[in-house]
Amino acid sequence: MDQSIFHFINQQWTSPALDLFMAALSDSSIWEPLFIAIGVSALLFGGFRARAFVICLILSLLITSQITGFLKSAVDRHRPKHVENVRMVQLQRTRPAFFTLFKKPTIRFSDSSDRNRSGPSFPSGHVTTNSVIAVFCTVTMAVGYSRIYLGAHWPSDVVATFFLAGGETLLLLGLFELIWRSAGRKWSPQIFARHPSLVAKPNGKARSPGAARHSA
Repeated sequence: MDQSIFHFINQQWTSPALDLFMAALSDSSIWEPLFIAIGVSALLFGGFRARAFVICLILSLLITSQITGFLKSAVDRHRPKHVENVRMVQLQRTRPAFFTLFKKPTIRFSDSSDRNRSGPSFPSGHVTTNSVIAVFCTVTMAVGYSRIYLGAHWPSDVVATFFLAGGETLLLLGLFELIWRSAGRKWSPQIFARHPSLVAKPNGKARSPGAARHSA
């Protein structure tokens, strides 16, 4: 079943337009400058929630990358190109990387030279990273589909990794929320009074700790 779905997506449900779109979607080097610019702008010019969002996202990505690396070594599943001839889409190298979107990608089938390239297949690092970002923002199914389309992962890798990364992210969000409610109340009472939660917006107008004690 896994192989049948893989071959439909990787070799039959294809088109020149999808070749470029899927390859670009999976190439982080194209989008990194944009994400970095957005993150820096949020840290410099955003409000409390925008800054909290960026900090929590960075911490989540750092933690989940370590978990992904551990699971890859533990499971050690072969990638499709390690065991079969798969259709591979390769973007042309350009500087800056964004200009590759205006060039026709190269299509080839994997051969013996690809057998030892890249690490294990499960979990997918690309899907983990984008699932974490997606739970914070939203956009993962397209990235996951692109990893199958490009011959990089089995369908079951993508589905399982999506739930794995989503669960990790929700747990981390809960952990960050608990840390903020404990540390924020103690170390930054004035900020905490205005923003008692990293996730939920406060109901009504927040009062200062002094006003709360006075009314009590």
